[in-house]
Amino acid sequence: MMNRRHFLRVAGAAPILALSGGAGLAAASDYRAVICLFLGGGNDGHNSLVPTDGAYDDYYASRPGLALAKTELKNLPGSSAGHTFGLNPALAPLLPAYAEGRMAWLLNAGPLVMPATAQQVKERSVVVPSFLLSHSDQVMWQQGWLGDADGSGWGGRAMELMPSSLRNPMNAVTMNTNRTLVLGRNSPVSFIGAWGSRHWGPFDLAQQGNDGTQALMRMAQWQYGSQYSAEYARTFGRSLQESALVTQATMNAPEPNTGFDNDELGRGLRRLGTVLPVFKKMGYKRQLFMLQWGGFDTHSAQRGSAQYSQDYQLAQVARNVAALDAANKASGVDGGVVLLIMSDFGRTLRMASGNGSDHAWGNNWFVLGTPVAGGQVYGTLPTLRLGGVDDADPGGEGRFVPSMATDQVGATLMRWLGLPADQLTAVFPNLANFSTKTLNFLHA
Repeated sequence: MMNRRHFLRVAGAAPILALSGGAGLAAASDYRAVICLFLGGGNDGHNSLVPTDGAYDDYYASRPGLALAKTELKNLPGSSAGHTFGLNPALAPLLPAYAEGRMAWLLNAGPLVMPATAQQVKERSVVVPSFLLSHSDQVMWQQGWLGDADGSGWGGRAMELMPSSLRNPMNAVTMNTNRTLVLGRNSPVSFIGAWGSRHWGPFDLAQQGNDGTQALMRMAQWQYGSQYSAEYARTFGRSLQESALVTQATMNAPEPNTGFDNDELGRGLRRLGTVLPVFKKMGYKRQLFMLQWGGFDTHSAQRGSAQYSQDYQLAQVARNVAALDAANKASGVDGGVVLLIMSDFGRTLRMASGNGSDHAWGNNWFVLGTPVAGGQVYGTLPTLRLGGVDDADPGGEGRFVPSMATDQVGATLMRWLGLPADQLTAVFPNLANFSTKTLNFLHA
């Protein structure tokens, strides 16, 4: 915990305003950040990335009425993973990044305890994650939850084990109340609000001379004999300190104007586009950001232009992710930033009765950024047949066992950030069951 003099120096306007303007500090060259955009509810990967070769016929036959027509798809250049693919047309703004080799898709990814086949799952001869198909449980599994005795996430654990030279005051950051991914075992989670953290009720952290703001700062220094009260004061003080830091650091930083929507998702990603170059100029080394957004639990009315249809929400994702990517390139941080899109779980290949889809398991995700070895689709496409060889559902609903583990994806990202190789299983204990610990979708 910072002492009072250090706290007031950090919270004070002048030093940080100078940093945000770039005065007195050369931009650090060794800055890397991972952003996880978690699509809440379970995005349907089958209607996000679609095979366009012979496998398309199986896809279409398995979900008539829900499948995207071949003529709608936005074709990805080339072939990879043994197939050709097209995107949901709502994702068209991301095509240039793929064509530039800065975006890659990850096929059939999801949480695993150990490698498993559909037959093993149906025979119950292999250990699988608990409470499959449950939103709350699978959100936590995807983000690294290790059980009730350890609620931390893989990102937070990894940031705690980074070499000391790569740590900084805001290593692991959430942008809303969801925080499992960025929660460590022994460190707090930082917060940056999509709409800013300048105002605490009537108090303006940009006005350091304001009586109310000064009173807040004095409250953060109160001392207590009670352990509970002392911890509350420490948490309050840290939150105030970080809010003041972000407020002052961004006051003179120009907000990017590259096509963000003016809603929670757009404002959140715009906020990141603003603060990433500031943190780089401040000499920060490694950061992890988490933003959970969306209502992708599309049991019905999945297609179309309604506000909570998948098509409508994917269009929001594509616009705002493309805007963040453009902002990162404009500010010069793109060489050190990777964005990962993931979700609770995939959806059933079989169409649900309401023209939607039900909860499943493996899913298609994507990664984007200059460090990505892109223009490729990584992994293995399951046989898209109901009751087929890769369908683990006893009723043939089209629920596929992941062939790429969430832990392998996370380990690849955390190794790129700087997590030592000998700490991988401390962060991802189930990796001990996998011969391949990391994947090759990032440049070295």
